[in-house]
Amino acid sequence: MFSSLSISQYNLALFWWQVAYTGAIYVPVFFSHFIFRFLNLKRKYLILIIHALALFFLLSNWYNHSLFFLRDLRFIFGKFYWIDWSKYKTLIWLLFYICLYWVLLSYSFLLLIKAYKPSGGIRRNQLKYFIVGSIVGWIGAEANFLPAFRVDIYPYLNFFVALYPLIIAYAMIKYRLMDITVAITRAGIFIAVYTLVLGIPFALAVWLKAWLIDILGPGWWLAPLGLMAVLATAGPFIYIYVSRQAEERLLAEQKRYQNTLKHASIGMTSIRNLQRLLNLITHIVTKTVKISYAAVYLYHSETDEYILQVSRGRHRISLPKLPADNPMIAWLMFKREPLIYEEAKRQMEDTSDATYQHLEENMRLLAASVLIPIFLEDKFMGFIVLGDKLSGQIYTEDDLNVFQVLASQAALAIENAQFYDEAQEMQSQIAQAEKMATIGTMADGLSHQINNRFYALSLIAGDTIDTIKLMDTTKCTPEVKEMIDSVSHALDRIQANVMQGGEVVKGIMKYTRKGEEKFEALTLDQIIDGTLDMVKYKVKLDEFDLLRDFSKDIPKVKGNLVQLQEVFFNFIDNAYDAIVERRTTLKEDGFRGKITFSTLPKGEHLEIVVEDNGMGMKEENLKKIFTPFFTTKISARKGTGLGLYVINKIITDGHKGSISFDSVYQSGTRFVVELPIFK
Repeated sequence: MFSSLSISQYNLALFWWQVAYTGAIYVPVFFSHFIFRFLNLKRKYLILIIHALALFFLLSNWYNHSLFFLRDLRFIFGKFYWIDWSKYKTLIWLLFYICLYWVLLSYSFLLLIKAYKPSGGIRRNQLKYFIVGSIVGWIGAEANFLPAFRVDIYPYLNFFVALYPLIIAYAMIKYRLMDITVAITRAGIFIAVYTLVLGIPFALAVWLKAWLIDILGPGWWLAPLGLMAVLATAGPFIYIYVSRQAEERLLAEQKRYQNTLKHASIGMTSIRNLQRLLNLITHIVTKTVKISYAAVYLYHSETDEYILQVSRGRHRISLPKLPADNPMIAWLMFKREPLIYEEAKRQMEDTSDATYQHLEENMRLLAASVLIPIFLEDKFMGFIVLGDKLSGQIYTEDDLNVFQVLASQAALAIENAQFYDEAQEMQSQIAQAEKMATIGTMADGLSHQINNRFYALSLIAGDTIDTIKLMDTTKCTPEVKEMIDSVSHALDRIQANVMQGGEVVKGIMKYTRKGEEKFEALTLDQIIDGTLDMVKYKVKLDEFDLLRDFSKDIPKVKGNLVQLQEVFFNFIDNAYDAIVERRTTLKEDGFRGKITFSTLPKGEHLEIVVEDNGMGMKEENLKKIFTPFFTTKISARKGTGLGLYVINKIITDGHKGSISFDSVYQSGTRFVVELPIFK
């Protein structure tokens, strides 16, 4: 067997194979242990079992020149000795090979693949490179086992083993697989710990062999073997402890601001003022984490946009608002996870998907390194923009997790603050409504008092006129006669104005009284005529044309006359104000205001169109038009903002109809009302 080489060379080769197999035993063990940690899986008992197996195989490897493990070597390729399992077929080595290099590694790969399938974004890329690199390294390792089964393939595939750390290093740099500093520290600690764990017994066996033989005799090798068993058992625990202590020192600043953010998130819900709350969020984030800037965008239902509420830092925000259909908004709503700029940029470069081009462009305009979505259960409220860290470090997974916790607490605090603001606004609206209700209640009594005064004035004027008519003015001088005629004419004018004032009061009483809640058959002319009787005292009918573009035989509608007169009063009043605004603002030659009424039967409803050529509404006001107390008029004297809100309620709730509108700024407004036809 050893005709060409001495026994000492054979023993030396066996020794180094034992050294190599010490690493081969622990490579799959630590790889699987790392996978469990990387995927945040709790496998406490499984970890204990595989470490116990590793210790058993390690002891077998070093017991009595590996009698029950490696057992024998054979000389192959005319160059070196290799494991020869086929000769003695040792059971322990076969168990080691199957348990660690097939069962354990296959289980670890399956865990990675299982985590890969539902993953997305940067996490998906991390797992992809991890899986590819691990399989490449596993193929290289498997090639070294083939000669043990007398499949003599030259170990060229050892090159694959070297590729594994290169692939992982690439993933670390490009896809932030882990913090570089932490990774290097862990690797250094691992090398240092296992250099001591394996090196001390080897040094003991090599340098103190003679001394051990003198003391222990032929069983001298039991001393280094026992020491190796003890150190190998303690090695994982030493590594974990030292690694944890080192990481705590390296990540002390990160842990500090993460704890600060956690504590700050808890206290945010007590802040009721929304602006103060948002300022606090950006202040805490920029100062604690030390980032270039932070901003908060929140959803506004009136405009269907996400609007910048607050920003802090040195960057100028290029996007003050984003529409709800923006691809970046859709991505955040669907993924419900942080969006990282580097990830969007990589995806844009690696794929032709236009979505990532939009993501990259929007984040670049926002100067955002990370976007954190704000969700309250399933309600997407907005997002937080985070700039780069001033230190130049990356945002770790722990960072992103803490920011998501912060965003969740912020969502609750924002809702509380918004609810508080809405409650205050509602209280103000209720107070305003109560004032208007009081005025409405007073109107009847005031009208009665005014009518009494008008009646008294009419009597006085009439009596005075009768007295003048009974006077004998033949003997009066021309000057006196002229004075009496002037007084008589003035009294006539007083009487005429008293009568007109009485009609105005009647109109006010008719308008302010609720009337009977009865619905009857009404013609459109009947509604318009009743409205004009009232509105002519507020608007100047001769300043615009009112057109009735409908036939006289259109069907009657089912409605309440008083309520519908209120609706059309508001239409004409608002249209008149818009016409006056256009005339005074644009100063167009030949412009004359026009309000047109037209109709179109639609099944069981009559469509009534009220159209004017006034100033129209700006785009940002279109979605607010039916909001209570919203007005485009320049002062409270012109409008309270309740008119169109009340109209909407009368038409939709009271008459079971519908109302819609469209408006073009500086062109005009068109309201479309559908009312049920009377049957």
